[in-house]
Parts: sequence; structure tokens; C-alpha cells
Amino acid sequence: MQRFKNKFALITGGTNGMGFSTAQQFINEGGNVIITGRTSATVNRAIEQLGDNAFGIVSNAGNMRDILSLQEHVKRYTESIDLLFVNAGYGKFASIENADEAHFDELFNMLVKGTFFTVQQILPMMKGGSAIILNTSVVTGMGMQNFSVYSAAKSAVQSFIKTFAAELTAKDIRVNGISPGYIKTNGFNNTGLNHEQVEGAIQSIIPTIPFKRFGESVEIANAVLFLASQEASYIHGTELTVDAGVSVLK
Repeated sequence: MQRFKNKFALITGGTNGMGFSTAQQFINEGGNVIITGRTSATVNRAIEQLGDNAFGIVSNAGNMRDILSLQEHVKRYTESIDLLFVNAGYGKFASIENADEAHFDELFNMLVKGTFFTVQQILPMMKGGSAIILNTSVVTGMGMQNFSVYSAAKSAVQSFIKTFAAELTAKDIRVNGISPGYIKTNGFNNTGLNHEQVEGAIQSIIPTIPFKRFGESVEIANAVLFLASQEASYIHGTELTVDAGVSVLK
């Protein structure tokens, strides 16, 4: 299939995990991809793996200076973006008693402010028929200990799906969200847990998942590209949950 032949995608946080898999799939279907990452080392490594149809920008989704210069950097490679997948982010978790202002600001700057202003900056490069997809999380519909700040930030991103869709309908730009469940990524790297704690957390989570396994990044990529494709031309302002049913099956 060549659903994205000669099209350009911008994927934030595209150096690994769900973003990287989405970039791979987009390129496999004929497209060109610009990915962002926080370090030149991770960006260059990803570009090497993705091949000639991939381009990279060092950009931190939690840094306003980087976000405000993003459009300028993107224009080095293309004048228009057909898919914007706002994917950059990670989780950090703390109890109500232990969460401090730095924890709160880090997550809201990256996930909420970063998402909003990334869309704002790239929007002038998007034409009718293009698509914006925001990465949310199943945690927005679940009450989980130590997740209060992270869940609140992701809930704000979830809200953007509807409000952005309402505003961009007139521009013929579709806006949707992807809501991943437990996926095999490096998402535990920034939690502050050591290797043993991470393994313990994973082993305790697996029995709660209906399919008794974590999802693969490519399973998220397939859902993202469905939402970006013409097959989803009548899907707008919605959130597609990809979680093996963990949020609804008990």
C-alpha cells in the first residue's frame, strides 16, 4: 500500500517507541517523515535506521524556545505537512503528598503547553485534507494512585481533540486522538524507577490486561495511520482507544 505517497508527516518524539514505529510505517507506505527528539544522538540514530525518507530535528517538547522555532526547522525539508502526530512525552508519577511544583510543571509544560503550541506553530503549514493526531492515554478514564498530575495533563490533551476539531473543521483539517494502553516502549525510563522496580511493575500489570501482554508499538502505529488515511475521512474529533480492552473490561 502507498497511502501516503509523496506526503510529509511530522512526528514529535519520533526517535523510539510509538513515534518511531509510526515513522517507519509512514515511510513504508510511500511517505516522508520529519521526527523530533531531545538529543542529536537519538535523532541521528533514528534517522539512520529510518533511511533516506526521514529527516530529524533536535527539539524538546517541553521547551518553548524549541517549539517556537519548530516551523522554521520543518521548512528546511518541506513547505507543507500532511500529518502532524503530536506524540512527544513520557510519564512521571508521584503521590499527592510527594508531588512538587517541578514535577507538576515538567508534565504540564511538556504534555499540555507542548501539545498546544506545537499545533499552533505547525498549523500554518497544513492544508485542507491533512490530519492532526494527539497522543492521549487510557489513564484519563481511570483513577490510578500516583497518577494525579500525569492524568490531569493527559486529560487536557484529550480536551484539545474536541476543541481543535471544532475550530479546524472550517479548514478541512481532521483532528483525532489515539489513546494507548500498556505498550512496549521506553516509557518507564523517566519514571525514576530502577530496573528491578520496572520489571516488578510490568509483571504486576500483565495479569490485568485482557490479552495478557503489553501492546507493540506497531499496533499503535497502525491505528495512527488509519486515522491519518482516507479510510478515516469521516472520523473527526474522536479518540481511538488501543488498549486490549483494559479500560473497559474488568
